[in-house]
Amino acid sequence: MTTVAAIAEAAAAVRGRILAAGGDPQRVRLLAVTKGHPAAVIAAAADAGLLDLGESYAQELTAKADAMDRGDVRWHFIGGLQRNKVRQIARFVHLWQSVDRLPLAAEIARHVPGASVLVQVNVTGLEHQSGCPPERVPAIVEGCADLGLEVRGLMAIGPQGPEATVRAAFGTVRELADRMGLPERSMGMSSDLEAAVAEGSTMVRVGTALFGPRGNTSGVGQ
Repeated sequence: MTTVAAIAEAAAAVRGRILAAGGDPQRVRLLAVTKGHPAAVIAAAADAGLLDLGESYAQELTAKADAMDRGDVRWHFIGGLQRNKVRQIARFVHLWQSVDRLPLAAEIARHVPGASVLVQVNVTGLEHQSGCPPERVPAIVEGCADLGLEVRGLMAIGPQGPEATVRAAFGTVRELADRMGLPERSMGMSSDLEAAVAEGSTMVRVGTALFGPRGNTSGVGQ
């Protein structure tokens, strides 16, 4: 069973990677991606000090948040989201990270006026991946602000490929955020966080490097 001590050790290793990549572990937030992991692992993560938790499915987030009932945990929604699921999770979400279209933003604003959001950017060009094209980002950001939402920054999933390709994609997100004066850049996961940190990530979304593969609770890390 994954323990508090094991998760804390894995988190320290991730923060070491952030430091080695040129980032400040005190400034680059570590978001623990808990999707697919049982309640005991999530409770251990919170006890280890990982209070920013990320989920990708509305039903899973609701069940876990209800079961934990902890006021110190900050839930982030990081997956693709249908408008009809917004109401289900509205009372739990601290930061909506995957806003990629204005109808979704309007639904969030209806249920959670003034909610904090990130606009998700599709930097891979793959149609099946969530996110709006980079050229649409300014309009989405402006539309979210017009709806009364607090746009804190941008989020992106990096492409597969050589490091130079990955860094270029994350660099596009950084440049967009800088141009619009947005401070938050949620970029980088277990496999590519070094490239993301080097390009200015302020938040890395890490699951496997903390908890091991989903469904495996025998250890942590890859």
